[in-house]
Amino acid sequence: MSSSYIVTFKSDTPQDVIDAKAQEVEQSGAEITHRYNAAIKGFSVKVPDTVVSTLSFESPHLNGVEADGVVTTQGQSLLA
Repeated sequence: MSSSYIVTFKSDTPQDVIDAKAQEVEQSGAEITHRYNAAIKGFSVKVPDTVVSTLSFESPHLNGVEADGVVTTQGQSLLA
């Protein structure tokens, strides 16, 4: 089983820093599933549950790491 996360970086982060972190994550056994270069800088990653606790996302350039999921602009009750 695996979990998906979105990793975002501060807007002034050099691309080579993002690429190096992505490569480090892939070497840990995770899979980069998408790269973000327009509105945000970063990538989405699928991480096997067996290695998720071994990953380190520590970086002064990091903006955040959050679970990837469905986001809506309206409440579910309005869609029924």
